[in-house]
Amino acid sequence: MSDRFLTGKTALITGSTSGIGAAYATALAGAGANVVINGFGDAAAIAAQCAALADASGAGATYSDADLTDVAATERMVAAAADAFGGIDILINNAGTQHVAPVDEFPVAKWDLILALNLSSVFHTTRLALPYMKSKGWGRLIATASAHSKAASPYKSAYVAAKHGLAGFQKSVALEVAQRGITANVISPGYVWTALVEGQIPDTMKARGLTRDQVINDVLLEKQPTKQFVTPEQVAALGLFLCRDEAAGITGANLSVDGGWTAQ
Repeated sequence: MSDRFLTGKTALITGSTSGIGAAYATALAGAGANVVINGFGDAAAIAAQCAALADASGAGATYSDADLTDVAATERMVAAAADAFGGIDILINNAGTQHVAPVDEFPVAKWDLILALNLSSVFHTTRLALPYMKSKGWGRLIATASAHSKAASPYKSAYVAAKHGLAGFQKSVALEVAQRGITANVISPGYVWTALVEGQIPDTMKARGLTRDQVINDVLLEKQPTKQFVTPEQVAALGLFLCRDEAAGITGANLSVDGGWTAQ
């Protein structure tokens, strides 16, 4: 298996300026892919990230600042990515957001945002990218879900609903394209130490009346028998494998990288 097995292919990765998404981008660029990253962040840091990705791939790396809750912006992002590199071969939907609150106190605007970004944006990027994959008879659709696509936690009703929906969506797409050389899978990490996880600690402290250390040890890592956070690189390594021809028989799957959380 060549380390540059993605040479000539193009990957669009949402939510990839940091965390798991950035790890996906690094892994795929290292295998030779053109990479289009998306998200928010410091302009200089993003420019440096693109330069590093292009250097690693020996190919292209571009950035889109599209707000994925804006359908028109999403359409422009996909079209620009395809125009730049002649199509899209790999789509990794990784963008997401979270809010923690009791359901009867859950802000309606936060519910709408979480469903729009974590679920509806996946529909839009997928419907837009699929024609390019169909035209080539090859494609990889990967979505970052969560252990919360298989199990629930209190105070996360919107996130749990979106991730359950995401898993079901990918299954349906997998069946539709099963004979087209395209696979569609979900990767469901447990708790990964990212800005998203760190950002929900204060809300969880408030909702449960706990200290920061109690949230980390008694809420987050309590779920994971390994008692360790999953790393972005571990998630990205699975995503990279799913892009190999050897993974062509894996489709419609929800693959856990959760330190044993959902084995319980």
